[in-house]
Amino acid sequence: MRAKYVLAEMLVGLWRNVTMTIAMIITMIVSLSMLGASLLMYMQVDEMKSHYYEQVEVSIYLEKTADQAQKDDIKAKLDSDPLVKDVFFEDKTTAYNNFREQFRDAPDLVNAIGEDELPESYRVSLKDPSQFDQINTTYANLPGVDTVVDQQKLLQKIFDILGSIQNLSLVVAGFMGLAALLLVANTIQVAAYSKRREVAVMKLVGASNWFIQAPFVLEAVFAALLGSILAWVMLVIGKIVLIDGKLAALTDLLLPVSWGNINVMLPILAGIGSVVSAVTAWVTLRFYIRV
Repeated sequence: MRAKYVLAEMLVGLWRNVTMTIAMIITMIVSLSMLGASLLMYMQVDEMKSHYYEQVEVSIYLEKTADQAQKDDIKAKLDSDPLVKDVFFEDKTTAYNNFREQFRDAPDLVNAIGEDELPESYRVSLKDPSQFDQINTTYANLPGVDTVVDQQKLLQKIFDILGSIQNLSLVVAGFMGLAALLLVANTIQVAAYSKRREVAVMKLVGASNWFIQAPFVLEAVFAALLGSILAWVMLVIGKIVLIDGKLAALTDLLLPVSWGNINVMLPILAGIGSVVSAVTAWVTLRFYIRV
């Protein structure tokens, strides 16, 4: 009986303040969508780091004057180095062919560079990409070595940019979340004020604070759950229309967002939205309405 009464009062409260309820749900959708997109980006960047860092190479570029004895000495050291997983020697012809393929859309640049101008190099795969400093210290000063380049540092610049976008999206989501909290608190205050006489009567007959507060808290939780479901739907639409549709050409560079990551957002957003809304509603009733 009590549960039925609480649910009935919750529905009445939602309908009585329907415009504010809709505004609260819309704000929840926007804020939780931003939060979900930010979390997805964090997960995606972490997956990209793991994927690309496993494939990065250290390039040991040779001086143009390096002789065969120096090349053989470098190769022998690399073959016996416990940090090295694999070694590939790139001669000038291979380097030039790779250069032409990479810059095939810039024929003027390709024509301006001759095969003899590109250095030979050893392309080294490490067992642990984080050990670049040791490789650099060991090989940078060997006879015949010009420079040692770590591709991981080049990728790090890209990941730094993505990290900045992550932080910006989290800041925006935070502001939207604050707006949602304020709207929840305001909606609960209005709902409690409109039912102030009923609340007073229930207090007189001995109803507990939890019994009085339950319908108001459930209103906020209902709005949050509905907003989180619709926010998840927005993420699904974003994946289908944007990532798998208009931005599909970027999947060669950016890893596709998996459905597993999309689906896990639903319980996360629902949990965050409902808990935060419930706490906000309870605090509002406790310290502002003082039922």
